[in-house]
Amino acid sequence: MPVHLNHTIVAASDKARSARFLAEVLGLGPPATYGPFAVVELDNDVSLDFMDDPHVVARHYAFLVSEEEFDAIFGRIRERGLDYWADPFQQQPGEINTHDGGRGVYWHDPDGHVLEVITRPYGG
Repeated sequence: MPVHLNHTIVAASDKARSARFLAEVLGLGPPATYGPFAVVELDNDVSLDFMDDPHVVARHYAFLVSEEEFDAIFGRIRERGLDYWADPFQQQPGEINTHDGGRGVYWHDPDGHVLEVITRPYGG
């Protein structure tokens, strides 16, 4: 059997709030509960399992989406009045990037995790 990522745990100060935020911005179904986790299912059979943790260390999570999904997600980012950047270092505020012939944008979740959507894989 080939190796596939199945899930990863995301630390959050409020797992329900953070999972709901991600699911809503990405346009996914509502989070499910599994044991101590609020689970956000992605379309490639991978889940992000949010867990309450008082010691959140911000991480980076990138999502590959279609052009149409990018438009919808970027629209929700703007509708919510979220700050966004074209780069992970926040040097290009209020912009998107066009790396590798696609589009990408970065924003933060409620705990400071850096979220990114791209329409083309880097280097591709």
